[in-house]
Amino acid sequence: MLYHILALGDVTSESGVRHLQKHLPAFKKLKDIAFTVINGENVSGVGLTPEQAEDLFAAGADVITLGNHTWGRMQIGDYLEENPYILRPANFSARVPGRGWGVYDCGRIRIGVMNLIGRCDLDWKAADPFAMADKLLQSKEKTTFTLVDFHAEATSEKLAFAYYMDGRVSAIWGTHTHVPTADERVFPKGTGYISDLGMTGPIESVLGIRPEQSVETFLGGLPGRYRPAEGPCKAQGCIFTLDDATGLCVAVERVDIR
Repeated sequence: MLYHILALGDVTSESGVRHLQKHLPAFKKLKDIAFTVINGENVSGVGLTPEQAEDLFAAGADVITLGNHTWGRMQIGDYLEENPYILRPANFSARVPGRGWGVYDCGRIRIGVMNLIGRCDLDWKAADPFAMADKLLQSKEKTTFTLVDFHAEATSEKLAFAYYMDGRVSAIWGTHTHVPTADERVFPKGTGYISDLGMTGPIESVLGIRPEQSVETFLGGLPGRYRPAEGPCKAQGCIFTLDDATGLCVAVERVDIR
C-alpha cells in the first residue's frame, strides 16, 4: 500500500503558522496525507516557544523538527523533554534536553523520524551525523518507514549523507537554507530525497526577513532585531510517496501551498 508523507520547510514567523492553520487541513485532505513533519525552529525568528509549537500541532503537524536555532527560545527545554512529538537534532550533546529520534504508531504503519544537524559551515560542535544515523538505525525499534530531516548548510554534505543512507531509510530532506531546490528524486536504492524543502512564511521576504532589513545588512549597516516580513505567505515542501511493502520511496513531488 502507498502512503503520502508531507514534509514542510522551516516556518519563519507566526504569520507562517497562521498560513498553515488556514490552508494545511484542506491540502492534507486533497493529497491524502498520512503523516506530516514540519520544521519549526524559526517561528520566533530564532527559536520556538512551547505555545508556538502547540499552534503548529493544531495546524496539522504530526511531528516538529528543529535545527541550529533550537535554543533560540530557552523555554523550549522542558517542553522537549515532555513532548515526544518534537525533535531536536540527535547529534547534539547528550547533556541537552530532548531527543532526536521518535517512533510513532499510526495504525497499520509505524513511522520513525530522525532529526540531524550538519557540521559543514553550520555546527562543528555537533557529533558526526553519519555515525549518529548509523547508531540510531542499529539501536532503535523496527519501523515501516524512516524519515530524516537533515538540517544542514552545505549541499555536498546533504547529498553525501543521502548516498550513504540510500536504501536504509525511506526519505531524507534538507532544511535550513529556506530556498527550495529542484533536485527532488528517488535514489538508486529507493530513498526519496531533496536538498532543501524551502520555507513557510512571507513570499516577499529574504528567507522570511523584511527585504529592507536584509539589504541594509549587506550594505554594511547594523542588522538589528530580527523583523519578519509581512504580506501573503507560502508553504513549501515535498510529498514523499512510500510503499509499505518495501519501506522505500516511489515518488517525490515538490509542493508550494499559497
